[in-house]
Amino acid sequence: MHLSDLWFILIAVLWAGYFVLEGFDFGTGILLPFLGRAHDNDKRVMINSIGPVWDGNEVWLLTAGGATFAAFPAWYAAMFSAFYLPLLIILVALIIRGVAFEYRGKRDSDRWRAGWDSAIFLGSLVPAVLWGVAFGNIVRGIPLNAAEHFTGNFFTFLNLYALLGGLTTLVLFTLHGALFLALRTTGDLRARANRTAGYVGVVAIVAGAGFLAWTEASYRASNTSGEGIASVALAALAAVALIVAVFLNRLGREGAAFAANAVTILAAVAALFTALYPNVLPSTISPAYSLTTANAASEARTLAVMTVVACIFLPFVLAYQAWTYWVFRKRVFAPAGSAKRPTSPPPSPPRPATRPS
Repeated sequence: MHLSDLWFILIAVLWAGYFVLEGFDFGTGILLPFLGRAHDNDKRVMINSIGPVWDGNEVWLLTAGGATFAAFPAWYAAMFSAFYLPLLIILVALIIRGVAFEYRGKRDSDRWRAGWDSAIFLGSLVPAVLWGVAFGNIVRGIPLNAAEHFTGNFFTFLNLYALLGGLTTLVLFTLHGALFLALRTTGDLRARANRTAGYVGVVAIVAGAGFLAWTEASYRASNTSGEGIASVALAALAAVALIVAVFLNRLGREGAAFAANAVTILAAVAALFTALYPNVLPSTISPAYSLTTANAASEARTLAVMTVVACIFLPFVLAYQAWTYWVFRKRVFAPAGSAKRPTSPPPSPPRPATRPS
């Protein structure tokens, strides 16, 4: 195996980890106005359930981008140039979402909190859709010319296959968030999250099966090699794991259902990257213009240094994040008596009438 192939696999692992971990963050934010509509305390519990981990989960995105820049500079340049506007929209949404988490509780005002709740919802919804659209276009290919320049426009990305990819990531992340909330909360909020997971799971099965089947039928770079067969097997694993997750949720096996849905996301990302290989960014103009793991990679010495650095520091990063999840593993609940606290001051009692002197 060449080091360029190894780094292609490592980048796929980083994206898979990002979607698994940030997926339930996005799902929680998307469900905030729906599961938290009964009382502000439910919204506080939902936000607190991801509060200790959401910013750490985004490190996987930064690492994936940095690894792509160092290992495949031509891929990074072509992709970030072509996807400039969608990636900018995602970045702005993530910034607004992060600010909303920090500022929501800074003022005791229903209107203030409602505004930041909307920011959390939109800051979760927009990336959840656009990441699917972006990866759909990466697998499908974009119009790259011989100079590795993008010759399309924003509407090039709005093809039916990519839009189905956006719908798939949206429902998968929403399901992931519902299963996470069922695992981390208590009482009526936990029950509502379980019911929501059952409804969203049905849509996720239909959308996910359609997207993966379309991928394997039309966009595998190799149909008969070991990579092509592996991609089909991984897509089948993702479909089975998703069905199992929905079934386990109906049985009340919350931890197992969440783990099964995590396997779904991992297998689906692996199926997409395996279908893409050896390309990293196909050209729809001519296969000769496609970027591959060979012609888009850095020189061997650069990849060797990166491999040594990753072997030294990656175990520490994984151990730290695992420790964080272990510390904050317990269920989150509202403080005792807080459910009875009104969200607005009660009206003042009428003043007793006084007899004039």
